[in-house]
Amino acid sequence: MQTGKNNYTIYKLTVIGLMSAMVFVATNFRIEIPTPLGKTMLHLGNVMCLLSGLLFGSTIGGLSAGFGSAIFDLFDPAFAPEFWITFILKFAMGYIAGKISHINGYNGENKKANLVAAILGAAMYVLLYISKTIILQFIVLQSRWEAVAAVAGTKFIVSSTNAIIAVVASILLTFSLRGPLKSAGIYNKLNK
Repeated sequence: MQTGKNNYTIYKLTVIGLMSAMVFVATNFRIEIPTPLGKTMLHLGNVMCLLSGLLFGSTIGGLSAGFGSAIFDLFDPAFAPEFWITFILKFAMGYIAGKISHINGYNGENKKANLVAAILGAAMYVLLYISKTIILQFIVLQSRWEAVAAVAGTKFIVSSTNAIIAVVASILLTFSLRGPLKSAGIYNKLNK
């Protein structure tokens, strides 16, 4: 088997699996909030979604965020029908964070790039999530605009709170974990 930067080695697959599991577990630390047209929640899953991208780059970050969140949805009957949408939205979050933090050869080590990456990844997720909510509620389910606005407003507040928590926590964790991961040779093994 030929190996290279773009191949999925056992190390890359292991990191994707581990970070996906961490996204899943962190999402279980949640506070559910009922709305007139469904539920939303405060949770810690977005911390791990951003952290995956910040530590390991766009592809590993995106896949970890997408798989971990989609698997969480499959275990909850309220979210299960939308697991594939969740995969796309969370993939975008992790991918954007990873792409920006690793731009220009920084490899996630530039503090300013990490901060911008985390903010933009979280902001893109909030924008996509609210857009999905409006399209689903107004166009697909044909709910009244007043109800859609109430749900979208509630979800915007909760998602923005999740985003702020995720940005702060993922940045702190990135600064704490990057050194030990580098010392352990994880990045060297991933780049083989």
